[in-house]
Amino acid sequence: MPLGVSPSAVENTVLHEALFTKLLCLERKRAERSRKQFALVLMDAKRAIPAYQAEKLLHHVISVLSVATRETDIIGWYEEHSVLGVIFTELNGGDPSSFLNTLTEKVNASLRSNLPSELFEKIRVSLHLFPEDWDTQEPKKPADFTLYPDLTVHDDSKRLPRILKRTLDIAGSVAALLLLSPLFLIISGLLKLTSKGPILFRQERMGQFGTRFQFLKFRSMVDGNDATIHKEYVRSLISGQNGVAQRSAKQTSVYKLTEDPRITPIGRLLRRTSLDELPQFWNVLKGDMSLVGPRPPIPYETLSYDIWHRRRVLEAKPGITGLWQVNGRSSTSFNDMVRLDLKYAKAWSLGLDIKILLRTPGVVLFGDGAY
Repeated sequence: MPLGVSPSAVENTVLHEALFTKLLCLERKRAERSRKQFALVLMDAKRAIPAYQAEKLLHHVISVLSVATRETDIIGWYEEHSVLGVIFTELNGGDPSSFLNTLTEKVNASLRSNLPSELFEKIRVSLHLFPEDWDTQEPKKPADFTLYPDLTVHDDSKRLPRILKRTLDIAGSVAALLLLSPLFLIISGLLKLTSKGPILFRQERMGQFGTRFQFLKFRSMVDGNDATIHKEYVRSLISGQNGVAQRSAKQTSVYKLTEDPRITPIGRLLRRTSLDELPQFWNVLKGDMSLVGPRPPIPYETLSYDIWHRRRVLEAKPGITGLWQVNGRSSTSFNDMVRLDLKYAKAWSLGLDIKILLRTPGVVLFGDGAY
């Protein structure tokens, strides 16, 4: 393809934004199953203002890419006529950082040798590898939003339902905090009278896309307890060794330790009735959580996640209650819990949220699956 590629040729060579986004989503799901990495390379020409200059510049880039890519790679508009994307599918194993450096050098060298220097300087090249290396030891490191345009660029048809969901979150959390304030005082007094330590338990949790926030609960354990026992239990549960780690009376695996020696007598009652969760209405009011959604994981839990497990963190804002909680709660296996979270994210609607909220009091009252 010559450098003077025509606009009509570009339209036949490059996928439109909607189709490119769809194929990027499919490639993520394929990588989850095959465990073969892929790379997304973006060439941003937004600095070439006015807009027609950016599009003209990227027409030249396409001719370069036609030589540098394989038949199985996918070229398309990540942002229509301003950001060009290339999906390099099914990469061979090896050191990701080494691969990214090599690919960056290859793309830049190809562009530099085929474009005038003043045009080359206007292109910003970025590379993104999937599956991502989730280093949970690095504080406040969210997922790479660039790899999830289908989740971050919202469908306008759901704009009003999303606004209504947030409105419901604000109204519901304010009402709960006001109406339950006497209960907050009673629980606070009981905790102060029966054990040493703060009333509220604060813990770093992962919100949507892995962003961190301070998660609040009424303290149900002895102050200054060691989290090692829970870390080991969660690792065993997620890896499928939960049968060895813990069994309930019915011999079904559970998501919580049923005989945790760190729990205080009052704390056991709070956990059994889910009253320890009440301070999370403040998290909902702040916007860290929603009334309905997947439960937010502790960062060390995600160290044991399979790739597909991560989608429960990515595809929906965490919530106080959810489809998992009203379908077995802690007596549901981890994989089934994740499947319910993904089912909720896919089928989400305001009506579904209301149905879950209406079912939650009955589940809490009878304590099904609670420990």
